[in-house]
Parts: sequence; C-alpha cells; structure tokens
Amino acid sequence: MLNRLKHLFSSASESPSASEPMPVARGQRDEDEAIDIGLVDIHLSGWLQNDTGELIKGFAIGPQDTVLDIGCGEGGYALFSARQGAEIILADVDAEKLEIARRRLLAESARNVEILVTDANPIPLPDARVNRVVAMEVLEHVDDPAQFMTELVRVARPGALFLLTVPDEVIEGVQKHIAPPVYFQKPNHIRIFKRGELERLATEAGLIVESSTQYGFYHAVWWSLYWACENQPLSPPWHPLLERWSETWATLLALPAGPRIKKALDEVMPKSRAVVARKP
Repeated sequence: MLNRLKHLFSSASESPSASEPMPVARGQRDEDEAIDIGLVDIHLSGWLQNDTGELIKGFAIGPQDTVLDIGCGEGGYALFSARQGAEIILADVDAEKLEIARRRLLAESARNVEILVTDANPIPLPDARVNRVVAMEVLEHVDDPAQFMTELVRVARPGALFLLTVPDEVIEGVQKHIAPPVYFQKPNHIRIFKRGELERLATEAGLIVESSTQYGFYHAVWWSLYWACENQPLSPPWHPLLERWSETWATLLALPAGPRIKKALDEVMPKSRAVVARKP
C-alpha cells in the first residue's frame, strides 16, 4: 500500500495549516527511498486525491475555480490547488510568508496567484469573488469566528464550497497538560472548538454542511511527543523519539488491519475536524 502511494508525494512536504506546520517524518524505506508517512496518513484520510482533484473528499478543485486560502502561511496545501490549475488568492497577516507562498505557487500550474495581507476584518475582496474557500486551522486563532465566517461567506459566490478545519477538542485537552503556555495564548490558539461547534458555526453563517469528518491520530500523537524533544525545530533531522513513532505508524499502515485500526483511532483522538459546506 505504501509503495502505491509513494508517487503522490514526490514533491509534497508542506502543511495544511498556516499557523501550525504539519511534520512529515520519515517512515519505512523501500529501495533507499524514504516515505513521508504523515502525508500517506492524511491521504488515507481522504486528502490529496490527485485522481479526482479533491483537496479532501467532497472538495474538488479544477482549472475553472477561484480559491481563497485564508490564513495560508507559506502555502501549504495551496500547492495542491495550484497544481489543479486554479486561480489562487492567498490571504494572511504575515507579508513575508505570503511572498514565499506566492513564489512557490507560481512555480506550479496555477492560472493566477494573488496575495492579500489582511486580518480578514474585512477581507479586501468584492462580494462573490471566489467559488472555493479554504480556512484550515485558522478559526481557533480568531477573536470573533462568527464575524470571520460572515466575511468568508460575503466574498463567496452562490454555490461556493467551503473547507473548514479546526483542532479536535480531545487532543487540545491533552495539549493543555503538556504544551508550553504560549500554545494557548494569542496569536496562537485562543479557543477550543467542541465537537459539533464547527458545524453549527457554518450553519449559522448560512452555509449548508455537506460532510463532516475527523482525521489525524498519527499527528495528534506526534505533537504530544514533540514537546518532550527539547530544542527540536519543525524540520529534520527529527529526534529519535519522533522517528520511532513514524516508523511504528508506517509498520501499522503496512499491515492488512492497519487502515481499520487507523480509522478507529482517528475517530477517538483525531488531530483535527473538517467540514465541507456549500453556500446556497
């Protein structure tokens, strides 16, 4: 299974989160080529569906689309949207990260790339400008999520699709015990979304929720172990503790029962929850 997925990640090592980079530690090796087990894991959770052009199941992107990636940081999964040939509008409060993201996306197949330095209050775009909105791991940083959502809905066309993700409340509860205090201080995580709250937020903003899922037990444990690794940057070489966890997870996924066990663990302690919704 891992070998079949390897080709999907030959040029991908970025994060779906602007505010919190996703580590892609190495797992099992085949013919001396390391596998990014973190990317394999999220692919198995429905992300990065190259065959169908879906960033996540139910959220397809094509050359005809205009994507607003709000809180995009250095680009992350905006690269996937660019590779589908879409027009991309990158928005973030950090101008330096936006410029990095812009250069990365221009090297891909994006129809056009625009950057906006903004805190989304308001978003400097006209009404009904985009038909895809991506807000991943952003809402937990926002002072007023309802107002934030109102702006996202305003700039979206009728029929536009929204992809919203937030950290799950269970792993955030774990982080309260082990993460440094700054983890829950502005501009980092200033709220924990209870299960069902993201769906309610989307509905109250006038959206129709089309799907809701959870994913990322692997990354939930990775981040829990990360805090034990002193002076570990968010880049390799990784601490042996993190390497061993990645190898263990790669071994599990290679077993016949691996995907079933992963699914059960993702449901109990996911890293994040994701909602796909549509503007009427």
